[in-house]
Amino acid sequence: MTSSHRPFGLPAAVTAAVSLLAVAGCSSPDAAASVVVPSPPAAEAAFCQALAKELPDTVAGLERSDPEPGSELTAGWGDGAIVLRCGVPRPERMSDPKAQGIGANGVDWMLERPEGGGPRFTTTYRKTYVEVTLGERYTHDMTPLADLADPVRKTVPSSL
Repeated sequence: MTSSHRPFGLPAAVTAAVSLLAVAGCSSPDAAASVVVPSPPAAEAAFCQALAKELPDTVAGLERSDPEPGSELTAGWGDGAIVLRCGVPRPERMSDPKAQGIGANGVDWMLERPEGGGPRFTTTYRKTYVEVTLGERYTHDMTPLADLADPVRKTVPSSL
C-alpha cells in the first residue's frame, strides 16, 4: 500500500491546533459537524470528486448533512453521526501488522478506535484513502460501511 500523499508542510503546532479544533467541532451533538478537509494530489482528488457524485442521500437511515466547511472531499449524515473524508493521508496504523480490518460489500477497511469517540475506518488497497468516522452508537454496527461500499468500489479503483 503505497501512496503519493504529500506532507502538509505545516509546523507541528499548527497541525495540532487544527486537529484539536476539528475534534472539538465534532464533539458536541448540538453543534454542526466540522472537519478538516483533506488536500490530496490532483489524481486522487479526481477519484474523490467522482465519489462525491455517487454518495447516497441516506446512510444507515440518516439523512445527508454535510460538515463544514463544505467540500467535495467531505460528506456527512445525521449531523455528524457519520462523516466521510476522501483523500486523507495514509494512516500510520496501516503499517502495523496487528491492525484490525473488516470487509464490507467488497471494500476493505482498517479499523481504528480513537479515544473518546466511535470507530474510524479507512479504506485499504484503493488509489486514494477514504476515511469514515462513526459516532459512538456505531461501535458495534458496521451498517454505514455497507451503505458506502458500493459508491467507493464504483469510483475509487483498487490499487492491487
